[in-house]
Amino acid sequence: MEINNLFDNLLPKIEQRLRELTAEKGDGINEARKAMGYILLNGGKRIRPVLLLEFYKLCGGEGDSALNFAAAIEMIHTYSLIHDDLPCMDNDDMRRGKPSCHKAFGEDTALLAGDALLTLAFSTAAKTESIPPERVLRAICVLADNAGIDGMVGGQAMDLKLEKTGAVAEELLEMYLKKTSCLLKAAAVCGCVLAGADEEYVKYAAEYADSLGLAFQIIDDILDCTADEKTLGKPIGSDEKNGKTTFVTLCGIDGARKRAKELSQNAENLLDNFKGDSTSLKELTKYLLNRSY
Repeated sequence: MEINNLFDNLLPKIEQRLRELTAEKGDGINEARKAMGYILLNGGKRIRPVLLLEFYKLCGGEGDSALNFAAAIEMIHTYSLIHDDLPCMDNDDMRRGKPSCHKAFGEDTALLAGDALLTLAFSTAAKTESIPPERVLRAICVLADNAGIDGMVGGQAMDLKLEKTGAVAEELLEMYLKKTSCLLKAAAVCGCVLAGADEEYVKYAAEYADSLGLAFQIIDDILDCTADEKTLGKPIGSDEKNGKTTFVTLCGIDGARKRAKELSQNAENLLDNFKGDSTSLKELTKYLLNRSY
């Protein structure tokens, strides 16, 4: 199966780079360093770094030159999970089948671990070699814009507000585009930018990631209602507990699944605009639609 080959080829490189970047340095009293690796190296689908590397290859990038950016985007994703789990946010006790970072290390250390991962991410991206510096600079800006207040962080802020007020469909779509799609968009667009792709391909990659991210989040909504906690690796029913409006709330499970399928198909169709072989990315898109965790 194509998707297994994709993960088999890319995950060992990604995992190795993440281990290198967060290796212990003899500062035994620095609990924050341990907390960084506790979540970062504890599994995860690695969808964002895989997306980045696949779009880099699709647009003509060669070798492992984009690996630092792949590691950087996974560190940003992990920092967001650590902070999301904090009592002041979603207040979740489990992550990837283990106690969440603040449960294992305390709220103060978890907060610092998230901060450290975010900072390390940009340091790592900036040290990218063998790619023209103007591409690296642009990709760093793409990453920052999509991770920040107009992207993922802005979506998280909307999420907190809408927990209190409820949401209509348009608000939910805007929040999902920011909270979930933006970091996926950063992965896809950075891959194109680092490879020196034409602007039309950058645009198609962004549109692909918007649709993929919406489908991804809708499937998350469904899994929060239907999955078992052991498989999902975190508490189920947390959306209902926190009073969140989701696509399941608005459309029911069947309606939400239909919408996710439509968005996923749109994402696949956008890949046809690329000249290179997008088979692996199409398989990844299908895999994310049909995932059980």
